[in-house]
Amino acid sequence: MIDYAAVDDPAAAIGVAVAQFRPGADQAGNIAAIRALAGAAAARGARLVVFPEYSSFFEPVLGRSFVAAAEPLDGAFLTALAALAGEFGLHVVAGMLEVTADPDRFSNTLVAVDPSGKLVATYRKLHLYDAFGDRESDWVLPGAVQAPETFRVGGLTVGMQTCYDIRFPEVTRRLVDAGADLVLVPSEWVRGPLKEQHWRTLVTARALENTVYVAAADHAPPVGVGNSMVVDPMGVELVTIGETSDVAVAWVSRARVESVRAVNPALALRRFTVLPR
Repeated sequence: MIDYAAVDDPAAAIGVAVAQFRPGADQAGNIAAIRALAGAAAARGARLVVFPEYSSFFEPVLGRSFVAAAEPLDGAFLTALAALAGEFGLHVVAGMLEVTADPDRFSNTLVAVDPSGKLVATYRKLHLYDAFGDRESDWVLPGAVQAPETFRVGGLTVGMQTCYDIRFPEVTRRLVDAGADLVLVPSEWVRGPLKEQHWRTLVTARALENTVYVAAADHAPPVGVGNSMVVDPMGVELVTIGETSDVAVAWVSRARVESVRAVNPALALRRFTVLPR
């Protein structure tokens, strides 16, 4: 039996924010934008804020400048994220360019820091965007297939994946198998014919088929499609940002996940598992 009182209890929910902006080549400017948006998220009640892929540095065309802008995990970008996480009392997730042993390629990495400034999870993009005329693999090393890293916020277990990964449903399913109730999808979803439709459909599908929350943060146009959103386990679009730079906060709870799974026990009924290739 579903306890609707628990599902609807605001005290049992936490605020999850998606932050949408246009990162550029000015790394200090990117940090300033992230700080302003994180402050807005905290003021609106968020405990977790997720920023887009390539939040530390971005240009419309991948190239040597990206390799030059890459940093170690203890570099200036993560140090700044840790400081603002502590300042605003937030978990902060964002995409950065991480240095690798290959002098010609970098890692497309997500980092999660907690309110104490501690790095609590990392994720390196598994599926590179070699599609729609682009070749991300010319400049980016794919992440190693390994056990998903998750972290806790309130009563929720949180997992991460990046942009093009969302076209591969097994990525999200592995996160759910690792216990994720909420999946974060920092992205730079490039505009193009039907691309906005693909974005909205895929984000919603990953939430529906896994009965989890999905919080997807994209770049604002003109390069990205925008439409950063949070979708609940029943496929309900809780909040959406259009084409502007802004923050939107949704209230999410473990009780909602449990109530949806009581109605739709798809995870329990499935007959297949996911194995690495």
